[in-house]
Amino acid sequence: MEPHERIILPLDVSDIKKAENLVDILSPYVGVFKIGFESIYSTMVNLLLTRSYESIGLINRVRNLAKKIGPEKAFLDVKLADIPNTVENTVKTLSLLGVKMINIHVSAGERAIKTAVANKGVSKLFGVTVLTSIDKDECFSIFGADPVSKVDQFARILVENGADGVICAPKEGLMLRRYRYFDKLIIACPNIRPEWSATKEERERVKDDQNVERQMTPAEAIKDGIDMLVIGRPITKPPVGIGGPVEAAKRIAEEITQAQKEI
Repeated sequence: MEPHERIILPLDVSDIKKAENLVDILSPYVGVFKIGFESIYSTMVNLLLTRSYESIGLINRVRNLAKKIGPEKAFLDVKLADIPNTVENTVKTLSLLGVKMINIHVSAGERAIKTAVANKGVSKLFGVTVLTSIDKDECFSIFGADPVSKVDQFARILVENGADGVICAPKEGLMLRRYRYFDKLIIACPNIRPEWSATKEERERVKDDQNVERQMTPAEAIKDGIDMLVIGRPITKPPVGIGGPVEAAKRIAEEITQAQKEI
């Protein structure tokens, strides 16, 4: 992959105009656009709440946005976690879009993962493990194990059932890369923050929804064998001194390039 192709940008916006603008300016500088709950559900709600003639316009904008992104750069971040039959039917439907990536939560279990793999079509199927907002104590209360142990267990389930990739914090991604057993898994990590993004405001945001102890810079992640980096606010809302989103994305791609040279 080219350096910029390793960057996954979350389209975590409820306004389709903002999504269109981000795609317009950043498409040449990032590899994948992640479409998650905020974008999906806000669009659905807007369609249901607008008048019929207005909803036609919104539908057309959604179609145009999908064309701008293209299936080869789209990641449906749906984190499916349901009974196998529901997962099967949902993945079968989503596979018709031919997007690059779809994800499921590993806690849905082996049967759900197997049926998702069997019905994913051309898409890569990724498994979500322990969310980056969860610290060690909370991980114990939810899963009965620390994040490293749980991610290891979840990743083994993904390998055994034919999934293409795993989504985890970079610290656990480093652990997985140490073992040849996980060589076939594509590792994608959120909680990636360039050093220059650590303004006081950004640090406060991160404390609210990410676990700092499980964080890395883009260079650290690449050197540790992470394949794809989920990077949102450092690109969409970079510090004033960096410039705008395009300059931030370019700067991260340069950091990735340098890290690749040093491996």
